[in-house]
Amino acid sequence: MTVRQRPTRKAPPGTVVAYIRVSTDEQVSSGAGLDAQRAAIAAEVERRGWTVVAWHSDEGISGGKGVEHRPGLAAAIDAVQSGQAAALLAAKLDRISRSVLDTASMMEQARRACWELITCDLAIDTSTPAGEATASMMAVFSQLERRLIAQRTREALAVRRAQGVRLGRPSRLPREVVEQIVNARAGGYSLRAIAMRLNASGVPTAQGGASWHASTVRAVLGSQDAALVASNTAV
Repeated sequence: MTVRQRPTRKAPPGTVVAYIRVSTDEQVSSGAGLDAQRAAIAAEVERRGWTVVAWHSDEGISGGKGVEHRPGLAAAIDAVQSGQAAALLAAKLDRISRSVLDTASMMEQARRACWELITCDLAIDTSTPAGEATASMMAVFSQLERRLIAQRTREALAVRRAQGVRLGRPSRLPREVVEQIVNARAGGYSLRAIAMRLNASGVPTAQGGASWHASTVRAVLGSQDAALVASNTAV
């Protein structure tokens, strides 16, 4: 993440750019996650008497992805960097990032450019030393939780494979396609995003079809071949 200098104009006091994010196709299609975040932000804005100058969102994108892969977050940061608003506001810190490095870099960017990073949960506000310290600690534990979940999943698959357990049905896809899907999912891509990438590359489905969907990607991830790929990656 590039650290930019102080904005050329000072943002009006009490102005914020709101940012919301969901990472799963279910949340994207239902809107429940987005609606809950909008409600939390709206309540905080009303309580503090602030004004939202713009809303930005990333749908179906993991919090572990960098800013370069999240156009909504990039636009929100550009808005505060250019002085359109005094703060970037999100419902929760993990909506902004699950990476300690990215969070620390963003806080330094905010400090140098004189804008604030604020979340509704735990009243995180980087305009104060206590708020900045809290944000740093929350980022550490958020990343730890994500890595522990991934580690437990890989270890469980490795044990079941060693026991000779066959997980799911075999896939008819070439192994390299299965590996591509498993790696993309592990890298934080949503089911819909993976399907779009496969369609763009012209990869046929297991049945020889030309169109991938979130449901067909999910079926591959639940197959025996995908479980073997995941367990081989862990050992």
